[in-house]
Amino acid sequence: MHEVAVIDDPGAAEVSLDPVRARLLAELAQPGSASSLAQRIGLPRQKVNYHLRALERHGLVELVEERRKGNVNERVLRATASSYVISPNVLGDVQPDPEDSPDRLSARWLLALASRMVRELGELITGATQARKRLATFAVDGKVRFASASDRAAFADELATAVAGLVSKYHDESAPGGRDHRVVVAVHPYANPDKATGKEPS
Repeated sequence: MHEVAVIDDPGAAEVSLDPVRARLLAELAQPGSASSLAQRIGLPRQKVNYHLRALERHGLVELVEERRKGNVNERVLRATASSYVISPNVLGDVQPDPEDSPDRLSARWLLALASRMVRELGELITGATQARKRLATFAVDGKVRFASASDRAAFADELATAVAGLVSKYHDESAPGGRDHRVVVAVHPYANPDKATGKEPS
């Protein structure tokens, strides 16, 4: 089972967004049968089987084993990943394109960049999996508290200068066998669900 999988097929995306099927995917982080799932989520086994077939048809769940239980063969399934991300590819021509209106101060442009990253990583992961190779990536995730808007602006300028310097230092357009890499650096307000709902953190 993968930790995260990218869904890039419109049919699979539609199937995964159904509330019952999404619940089944969550339950199938651990292997289970239609009978055991029916008991856990409170639906008839036949209905659970119907949803499981749809999930299996789109590669979102996989067969672990078949075992005899009474007079029937019980199929034990599990989700193919612990969690899923839907690629913007499923939106076709209306997926966001960061080349349309590049603006490093625009939150919507940042969203378009993030969408492109999901799409490209999904395609790269698929290719690396098929080739049975490890995908070379690197990421940094952190949190910084600015005392003022001017400090935030100064930080952004220094960060842009530092990144530009590193790119200039290591970029080699004529390197034989070299491979281009995408560099994306983002700064945005920290999303705090407790503040959004007015609740104090527990």
